[in-house]
Amino acid sequence: MILVTLGTQDKDFSRLLRAVEKEIKAGNIKDEVIVQAGHTKYSSTLMEIFDFISAEELEALVKQADIIITHGGVGSITTAIKYKKKIIAAARLKRYKEHTNDHQVQIIKKFAERGYLLPLLDFHALGKLIKKARTFKVKDSFTNESKMPSLIEQEITKWTEDGTLEKGQKFREVFLYLIFGGLTTMVNIISYFVFVRLFGISYQVGNVIAWLLSVAFAFITNKTFVFESKNTSKSDDVKELVSFFGFRIVSLIFDLIAMYIMIQIFNINDMVSKVISNIFVIVVNYVFSKLFIFKK
Repeated sequence: MILVTLGTQDKDFSRLLRAVEKEIKAGNIKDEVIVQAGHTKYSSTLMEIFDFISAEELEALVKQADIIITHGGVGSITTAIKYKKKIIAAARLKRYKEHTNDHQVQIIKKFAERGYLLPLLDFHALGKLIKKARTFKVKDSFTNESKMPSLIEQEITKWTEDGTLEKGQKFREVFLYLIFGGLTTMVNIISYFVFVRLFGISYQVGNVIAWLLSVAFAFITNKTFVFESKNTSKSDDVKELVSFFGFRIVSLIFDLIAMYIMIQIFNINDMVSKVISNIFVIVVNYVFSKLFIFKK
């Protein structure tokens, strides 16, 4: 029997259950599968699913199970280790809105480094990992490392509370935004140059065309790589798209006004004006994207 435990976390983790069900359908799992789903709402005719039971009843299921597939909760992992079970652990991730941060990645990593479990890093490889788990040599219980679970929990708690994790994520986000912001600016300026200097259209019209192309590029890269927005419905995607273009219209108006002032009033070269205007636009667009469009 395979027992899947999702703990008491109040956020959905159906991503893991979909992966398990996929392996059942593929024939890679022929065992009975029992799921403690907690707050995750999931329906399946291939698995026995319940939300919560008493600690004693859950512990009895852990004893019966041949393999435990669990999230990265310290309690769930240590209970399985206590009974020397073969464990596959998958981390809840912030980008899928499964947790408020990614600290479960570190918890699983630390247990895996000490040989207590197999980390599920790629959900598409679950079938192979289950096959590996069947021959996985279970390490004796904590022995001299009896304090390890509490030490791990303390370390992760400190790591998240002192802001190290959030600072790292924010640095990554800003870094990627600047990279793709620079590429977006290049798309904008090159498009402007092509339509105005090569095709001879007015700078106002060329500015709008360049804006449309750069905004389309910015939406795809910001959504996919910078803010890692993972929506579960098309309506949410449409909402983000509309919001993104709506706020970009605000920055376009700023761009047009700034270009007009610099070119018509101060007689600054149009290409120089374009570069100066885009510097301010990048900052404004980051604030809009972070606080309103792709907010977590």
